[in-house]
Amino acid sequence: MRYFTFLLALVIIISAPFFGQVPIDFNNLSNPETVDYKLFWDIRLPRVIVAFFAGAILALGGLLFQSLFKNPMGTPYTLGVASGSTLGVAFAIVFGFPSMVSLFGFFGALFTVIVLFTLTVKLKSYETNALLLVGIALAFFYNAALMILFYLSDESQSFEIIRFTMGSVDVVGLEKTLPIFFSSIALLLLAHLYKKELKLLLTSNNYAYLKGVDVKKVNTILLVAVSVAVGVCVSLTGPIGFVGLIIPHIVKSIYKKSAEQLILPIFFYGGVFLVISDLISRNIGVNTDLPIGIITAFLGGPFFIYLIIRRR
Repeated sequence: MRYFTFLLALVIIISAPFFGQVPIDFNNLSNPETVDYKLFWDIRLPRVIVAFFAGAILALGGLLFQSLFKNPMGTPYTLGVASGSTLGVAFAIVFGFPSMVSLFGFFGALFTVIVLFTLTVKLKSYETNALLLVGIALAFFYNAALMILFYLSDESQSFEIIRFTMGSVDVVGLEKTLPIFFSSIALLLLAHLYKKELKLLLTSNNYAYLKGVDVKKVNTILLVAVSVAVGVCVSLTGPIGFVGLIIPHIVKSIYKKSAEQLILPIFFYGGVFLVISDLISRNIGVNTDLPIGIITAFLGGPFFIYLIIRRR
């Protein structure tokens, strides 16, 4: 069953760029002068790549946050990074920097990471509970600031902000995929590097400390890495919900293994889930693509409720 699921997922990823409301002639994919060539190489393929690696970041980030916070409801947005990125994007839209939206979104996320850990240093504690409380406070502050920007914006700007918060993997050009690709690979390698420490932390921080793990250092490195990767992701795609929450639980229920053994499967199936969601969003039969965040909520919400009932 697992091998069949894996092969099916590979088929979906490989075939995803060929499906859309506009059919593609395979004979024109090698001819740069044709519309089919530009549609495939500049729009369809980059979109699938961004969807896969965005889903991978969110799913793996969810696993790491759930493990470090010892909370099964943890998500990659727990520390307020997505709220900071959204505020940065809204600032760029309202104050006239439309060509720098992604850059402002990333700096919003990066500013959140800096503030988060600066405040934690001032508190003389790197405990995850302190980080969680500071992240919640930052998220409330960012939401208040976002409401101010909504008040200052006109109708078109408000629509752009709202559209961003619904999520999108619509990018043009393969070069736009590089930041999210490198961020996801770096996060995957770092998670694998600290796999043994993560296994001990899953038991308890005290147990990991007794086994020689520098708990403060490991927590800090992993939380910063997830926050930065999620910041890159959100600045490009917007805050796409449910991926980081449900994919770790679904993969755990299928593989029946401890979290540290599921780093690669969760990374992979998080990407597959978002590729499938994107396929639905652009092939649903309406005149325009539906925001991918709506699709993930429709797919993820009921399935997560079913999963909870089944496990109980």
